Amino acid sequence: MALNPLDSTQPSSRFPASGLPTDSDGPADALPSGLATATPRIGWRRHALLLAAIVGCLTVFLLARTMANHPHVAAEWRQGNDDRLELVFSPLPALKEHMGKELLAIGGAGVEPVPFNSLALTHSSRWISDPTLRQRLLNARLTAAHALADGQVVLVFRDGSRVEIASRPRGYVELGSMFWLLSAFAMVVFLVGWIVPLVQPREGNFLYAVMAHAQAAQLLLSAIASVPGLALPVMLVGSEPMLRTLLDAITGAAVLTAVLWHPLRLPGRGLLATAVWVVTGGYAALTFASQLQPMAWRWGDMLLLVQGVSCVLLLSWSYSRERHPFVLVMRRFTTVTVCALLLLALSVSYVDRMPTDVQPMAMAAPMIWNVFLASVVLLVPFVSRSQHVMREFAMLAGISTVATSVDLLFVAVFSFSQFTSLTLSLFLSLGAYAAIRQWLINQMMGARALTTERMFTHLYRIAREVEARPERAGDRMTELLRNVFEPLEAQLVGGHGKLSRIAGNGAVLLVPVPKLVEAAHLQGMVALRFAERGKRLFTPEDARLADRIVEQLMRALAHDRAVERGRSEERTRIAQDLHDDIGARLLTLMYKSPSKEMEDYVRHTLQDLKTLTRGLAAKEHPLTLAAAEWKTDMTHRLQAARCELEWESDFDADPTLSMVQWSSITRILRELVSNVIAHAQARQVRIECRLHEGRMQIRISDDGSGRNPSVWSHGLGLGGIRKRVKAMGGTVEWQERQPRGILCQVDIPHLTPPATTA
Repeated sequence: MALNPLDSTQPSSRFPASGLPTDSDGPADALPSGLATATPRIGWRRHALLLAAIVGCLTVFLLARTMANHPHVAAEWRQGNDDRLELVFSPLPALKEHMGKELLAIGGAGVEPVPFNSLALTHSSRWISDPTLRQRLLNARLTAAHALADGQVVLVFRDGSRVEIASRPRGYVELGSMFWLLSAFAMVVFLVGWIVPLVQPREGNFLYAVMAHAQAAQLLLSAIASVPGLALPVMLVGSEPMLRTLLDAITGAAVLTAVLWHPLRLPGRGLLATAVWVVTGGYAALTFASQLQPMAWRWGDMLLLVQGVSCVLLLSWSYSRERHPFVLVMRRFTTVTVCALLLLALSVSYVDRMPTDVQPMAMAAPMIWNVFLASVVLLVPFVSRSQHVMREFAMLAGISTVATSVDLLFVAVFSFSQFTSLTLSLFLSLGAYAAIRQWLINQMMGARALTTERMFTHLYRIAREVEARPERAGDRMTELLRNVFEPLEAQLVGGHGKLSRIAGNGAVLLVPVPKLVEAAHLQGMVALRFAERGKRLFTPEDARLADRIVEQLMRALAHDRAVERGRSEERTRIAQDLHDDIGARLLTLMYKSPSKEMEDYVRHTLQDLKTLTRGLAAKEHPLTLAAAEWKTDMTHRLQAARCELEWESDFDADPTLSMVQWSSITRILRELVSNVIAHAQARQVRIECRLHEGRMQIRISDDGSGRNPSVWSHGLGLGGIRKRVKAMGGTVEWQERQPRGILCQVDIPHLTPPATTA
């Protein structure tokens, strides 16, 4: 499986003799091992991947152990009136009599209780835009975290009652299912981030590893935040919002850098990449120094949106320089991601204007956003592999982000109730998703349903051309595949293989050239670059379709050969019957002829029959041999009519005529000569036959009495000539000669394919 999401395929690339598409200033495209040079031993890569898997598992285990040992108050809460937390259930005896009461404040031993509401229970302040609200919630979370860490928590309920409870470790059971699901997803993203650079160690794939590991860390933070409880560990309460923003900023910087280098190396990429990382590093330094307070949220989101828009602009620039389909697909993904981020930022900026009972819902959108962005990153290496599950998962995560954001906007802008806004947003989002789902797939993946209609239009014509000219099999196959897939480039390259395969993460489709005919000595592969004129990537479905095309071409050739064998056997049988039956009868009639004229007539008929049966029985008709037979036949006919024949032939090649071609030209010449004998009363006939670069010309002129051919009635004779010439794709024309006679010119432009130099 090709896992290179950032493969290099330059516009100046062509397919050299080695068969490897190369970069103008970078490494070669990743082609299968059958075409590439010897692949280095991958034992160390397996060991590295095993080590990464062990590190990932240990990280998840230590994280789970830390959260399981984190102090905890065994209680279940739900949102009550005026954004207060209402105690639903607790196994602790001290809290059982307070079930159903609303929590007012929380404190610790020797610490004055501070107000604590449902919004404070949603741990992350990453997406809280109001500085005052952000600081108030941060103080409440810090107080709760210190109280839990000290082991003594004071809960103040709305009725004035105070309860002091000793915190205890929560254990693994109380981590919750969401913690394990998000941790497993983070583990998958983490491992893919290692697999990609290990499969193909290059700078672009290391940038992908940076993106994947940053999003894996985001998912682990979301997993920690999903654990039920009053507060995060103390060390994460203040740093968690900053870590989330920095991880997204690092992801954006890595994406921008990758776009500058891959798949097309843009001018000034070094300077631009340096500027990207300087800005990102400057933002990180100012964030750690707390110089962006109290507008940290706005600065962070502004940086992410600028990175996203810059990425779209750079991808558009890259696509204008070379129509690489991977660029187009990535631009679609980036556009969708930026739009989702913009809508999310707009919705959470209205948190302070929302009713207090709706505000905690605003914190669900960021978690959905993290899952969406991580799934997009995870999808990138498989974008040409049609991973339907991952694609659908990313799309549903994006739709969920949109639905949550729209719900919050309805509440904030139109003052809808929570139930009304949620119902309306879900209805609109799911309805829009169902209506434009296929359009979204086409826009994100550039996929289309390939059909074989155009293939069958050319299939049998190409099969017959290959049968006639085996050395053109590769060119004809390239033409057929070009008609089906419409690539920007198609060329024969070296290599071998039994099945078609994709390379360059979908940029290249390699189709093996089969042995279509026994006489052919071709080998190699047809390399197609940039499907549908650079609008989409090749997929495994395309490889399977290419294999079906080759299979159908082989079947067409086999069918054509079988039909030709049947025709040949039937012609041989007919020729044998004519020779044994009609020939014997004519021979008997010749010996019993009552006059010399009748004997000569029968003799000439026998000669015609001999020519016909020899032509029917012959398996091959080389042009030079056929021309000699035509000359002999025409000489006999004209001598009987006391007419002189002047014959001239000039052939630049000696192709083998098909039975249809031989029969048609033979009958055309006989009919034209018969017309001269019967109607023109000529004394001299000149026949010229020429073949030049596959173009056949036949000129028959006489000195007879025929004039004004435009008024001739085209009966069976002339009509048959026109029909046969047209069947071979040619034209026929009669015109007057000066001072007397008629000239007939037959022009067949494609009797045989023109020869080409290797």
